[in-house]
Amino acid sequence: MDLKLIANTIRGLSVDGVQAANSGHPGLPLGMADVAAVLWTQFLKHNPDNPDWADRDRFVLSAGHGSMLIYSLLHLAGYDLPMEELKNFRQWGSKTAGHPEYGHTIGVETTTGPLGQGCSNAVGMALAEKMLAARFNTEAQKIVDHYTYVIASEGEFMEGISHEAFSFAGNHGLGDLIVFYDENFISIEGDTHITYTDDVEKRMEAYGWHVQRINGHDYDDIINATRVAQKEVNKPSVIICNTTIGFGSPNKAGSHDCHGAPLGEDEVALTKEALGMPSDKHFYVPDEVYATFKEAAVENAKKEAMWNDLFAEYAKANPEKAAEWKQCMKGELPETLGKLIADFEAGGSIATRSASGKVLQDLAKAVPYLIGGSADLAPSNNTNLKDMGDIGANSFDGRNLHFGVREIGMGGIMNGIQVHGGFRVFGATFLVFADYVRPTTRVAALMNLPVIYVYTHDSFYVGEDGPTHQPIETLMSLRITPNVTVIRPSDATETKSAWIAALENKSGPTALLLTRQNLPIFDREEFAPADNLKKGAYTIWENAESDHDILIVASGSEVWISIEAGKKLAEEGKKVRVVSMPSWELFEKQDAEYKASVFPATTKCRLAVEAGWPAGWEKYVGDAGKIIGIDHFGASAPGGKLAEEFGINADNIYKTAKEMIG
Repeated sequence: MDLKLIANTIRGLSVDGVQAANSGHPGLPLGMADVAAVLWTQFLKHNPDNPDWADRDRFVLSAGHGSMLIYSLLHLAGYDLPMEELKNFRQWGSKTAGHPEYGHTIGVETTTGPLGQGCSNAVGMALAEKMLAARFNTEAQKIVDHYTYVIASEGEFMEGISHEAFSFAGNHGLGDLIVFYDENFISIEGDTHITYTDDVEKRMEAYGWHVQRINGHDYDDIINATRVAQKEVNKPSVIICNTTIGFGSPNKAGSHDCHGAPLGEDEVALTKEALGMPSDKHFYVPDEVYATFKEAAVENAKKEAMWNDLFAEYAKANPEKAAEWKQCMKGELPETLGKLIADFEAGGSIATRSASGKVLQDLAKAVPYLIGGSADLAPSNNTNLKDMGDIGANSFDGRNLHFGVREIGMGGIMNGIQVHGGFRVFGATFLVFADYVRPTTRVAALMNLPVIYVYTHDSFYVGEDGPTHQPIETLMSLRITPNVTVIRPSDATETKSAWIAALENKSGPTALLLTRQNLPIFDREEFAPADNLKKGAYTIWENAESDHDILIVASGSEVWISIEAGKKLAEEGKKVRVVSMPSWELFEKQDAEYKASVFPATTKCRLAVEAGWPAGWEKYVGDAGKIIGIDHFGASAPGGKLAEEFGINADNIYKTAKEMIG
């Protein structure tokens, strides 16, 4: 096997792709081609004919800007990524986007590009492997046994998310995680020493990692270091690869000039000549290279066939475990899920965060693959699954994750767990800290990952903690993120329905926004059923079916005070409809007829009420409507006092509505 020829073929494809697009990053593929050649031909366990094989190794190009590296590898390995796609790099409609996208390009395990997120996703993948192994492996059959490999740049290691995720990985002893760190001392602005002089070896050792340093262009070094890392079962491994960015380019190697710009036609030709490749051939692949990858694919197909035989034996010996495995892998929900969750007794009051905690206990029993935790706020978020065990180093069969005070790390790890397969994961913190999670939420939405965020303390009713902890604009900012479903339930019964809706949503993230303060539990004999929540908005109470004098629409904790105001207006002979609107996104999925039934065109007098930023409600109240909200930060005082001062109470709703009716 000619590893040098393989690596130089990868280099040639990469620089040709970037040059054809006249856009991209040739430096990293040129620098890390040797590592990639070794990994993909000597170590990586995968099957291009079945990219979803559950026990495949995961490969994450966290340094997603070097995307021509993974596209070249996928093509050579035999995935359904023909040469024409490499030639269409970064072009409209191609499968070779500027940065790798999960679900868009076959074989790409996770969307990367925002620096550091791939590292955190890989930690989640490695954690998922450990958890599945703890649940399903037996002494006789080891059906979960794979590695997660990462190529990361110095940019990843600078980003804060990698610090959070790597600290977590070391603490949890994720021994099947192997990171190849591309140390070339070059960033966009030049020498990394301008801003970055960390002692990476000491840092990673301090996190509890196994550390090696090698020449990233020496094949024996790469092979030996990878073998050593595979044998380290109690610590994640980082292999610091000293490389030259733009390796092979006579005039640009070692310079930031080749980081994020095409080499230029002349330099491409010179680079190929320096590498011993034909300079007059574009997208050239020697038959020997295709043959080598084909041999690797055949061997990997045999490994999957052996795994299939192993699983067949496993299923015979462990039919219940095998059935649960299939349920977990498919993400199947019980048909009677709603009946498996206890109802709430009307007439009392409970915070929706507390109601959520009660719902979670029943859900955990009904859905064995549901796991989750909090960024060190489980007692406040009510997310601890009682008697379900904790997940930690050498203890991976529990259901409770403890992320520590690492919100963005939590989000990235959640994405990795979810994209790995086998689990549905939730993560919790206060709503105001959703901004710390947001970058990972955006990527989860882009990947259509059905992660669930539990955001408690959802408004200024946090009270005395003051404006730093009172989310004002956060709710609306989540709503404007594409493919994120935001649900803000009005009471305990809607909270139950909100959790069911979140689990049934398998095409993107769901954010559950829950109160700290108690809310009345509606008597659903008097008010509309809470399972109407799945429609996003519904008439929860009215004293007339048509010709309303006013329609009041609210979400969450403002629904009950809107009903209170509406009933007062009704006592004065006004025709009132109150709409509970827990989710704009679910409502927008309904047909036009249903939407019109909730918001009749004939009712122009509409009032929206929400303890948050008001912009956006205009869509539902129209030009003639009004919005009671908050367009300023909060203050430190008891929640009730703030409601009075900010006008988020039944009296102000009543007064405003009466003025509108005239």
